[in-house]
Amino acid sequence: MSDLSASVPDTEYRGLMRLLPAAARPYALLARFDRPIGWWLLFWPGAWAIALSGGAVQRSDLILWFLLGAIAMRGAGCVYNDIVDRDLDRQVARTRSRPLASGAVSLRAAWIWLVALCLIGLVVLLQLNMVAAMVALGSLALVAAYPFMKRITWWPQAWLGIVFSWAAITGWAAITRDLPAAALLLYAGSIAWVIGYDTIYALQDVEDDALVGVRSSARRMGRHVRPGVAIFYTFALALWAAAFWQLRPDPVALLALAPMALHLVWQVATLVPTDGANALHRFRSNRNAGLLMFAACFVVGTTAF
Repeated sequence: MSDLSASVPDTEYRGLMRLLPAAARPYALLARFDRPIGWWLLFWPGAWAIALSGGAVQRSDLILWFLLGAIAMRGAGCVYNDIVDRDLDRQVARTRSRPLASGAVSLRAAWIWLVALCLIGLVVLLQLNMVAAMVALGSLALVAAYPFMKRITWWPQAWLGIVFSWAAITGWAAITRDLPAAALLLYAGSIAWVIGYDTIYALQDVEDDALVGVRSSARRMGRHVRPGVAIFYTFALALWAAAFWQLRPDPVALLALAPMALHLVWQVATLVPTDGANALHRFRSNRNAGLLMFAACFVVGTTAF
């Protein structure tokens, strides 16, 4: 199993993963538990919404539920994605060692594992009020369609943005039972952020994607990928600033976004599109970017209500 992990550049196959029984490791890898960056990125928009809507202190328990939901549902999404993409994955160097593509996990076992992860997600869903639960369920069709987007559009990263940012509107509804303009602006900004960071991630696969016919924003932008990512990050910051302004129309409140803005500038300024390791490091740094944005939302959310 160490050979399997070593062949995947963005794995973090260490720590608790190595303590798992050998039979359990392929299932953990199938759900990407060795790559926690994915569930951090799914979690952050929901945490932002809870903080910006003024619920971070009174509903700190909800933040923990969202974290559990992000881990389970990101895992479920990865399992479903690998079920759909198992034939494509065998053709791409970075993904051919995935448990389904390599045969370490059978298709039937993968479906059972998917159901188990979804049941954990159901437990989290039951912690939400009815409005938030209905909003959360509205994402299911979008999640199911995502693995097919890379076959029909050059912008699967935009679809991923819609899906990965959904927790923003779910989290807001969980606190206020409605979706004001600030919630929608936060959500839209998150979509732009996801397009930016997932374009950076896709730089690792540009050559393989071209060979097998998989489309991506990284391929579409070509040599303009750095200014392209910069544009999406600028849109994200502008939309988030508008969300903050809705709650607290004070220029001082916008200063809370400064650390996040500087981090995104660093990502673009130091990005080397032809260096996969460089791109992966910038992509992973969005876990820290999410924390910076959470701090900004907490400051504005706790002073605006």
